[in-house]
Amino acid sequence: MRDALAAGLGVLGIRADGDAQISLSAYLALLEKWNRTHNLTAIIERERMITHHVLDSLSVLSHLPAVADARIADVGSGGGLPGIPLAVCRRDWRVTLIESSRKKAAFLAQAAIELPLSNVDVVAERVERYRPPVAFDIAISRAYASLASFATQARHLIVPGGWLAAMKGVYPRDEIAALPSEVSVTEVVALHVPGIRAQRHLVLMQSASS
Repeated sequence: MRDALAAGLGVLGIRADGDAQISLSAYLALLEKWNRTHNLTAIIERERMITHHVLDSLSVLSHLPAVADARIADVGSGGGLPGIPLAVCRRDWRVTLIESSRKKAAFLAQAAIELPLSNVDVVAERVERYRPPVAFDIAISRAYASLASFATQARHLIVPGGWLAAMKGVYPRDEIAALPSEVSVTEVVALHVPGIRAQRHLVLMQSASS
């Protein structure tokens, strides 16, 4: 598993040291263990967990806005995707995992302790109700909701001039057209994830009212 992970990171051009690769492998093992009783993910094969979870999450790394000591909100984190892989590879980022399911939030808190990830916080709350003490530079989601729902529910989380980043499959033309007028798309990036043939895109947005 570690060899497959290292190969995938190499294809993505991500320099992850030995400790980071050990943490990513430990995260997958923990996800697999908890998934037996908590149904965190439908993907249970280790090879697909590497490609469809870790590498997919990390494929956005070079495309997110460059912000020093960034504060990142992972909205609807679920099993910690993409937040935990991002936090492992960018220890200088402060990543908050927002998840309304108490069972999933319990897993996230345990993962942050066991890996360990001192740069991760877990919030067990619905995103639209959560009011962070300090606003985030970027709010990101993966398989969360439509672009309009994500933008409406999460834009209060970010600083003025901050970004909303949504991971999507095929180019979401109809979802982009349905965005509220105060939210603008700054870029749509085609992602190339090793081991995944399906289309993947990252939609970067900014809000006039954030």
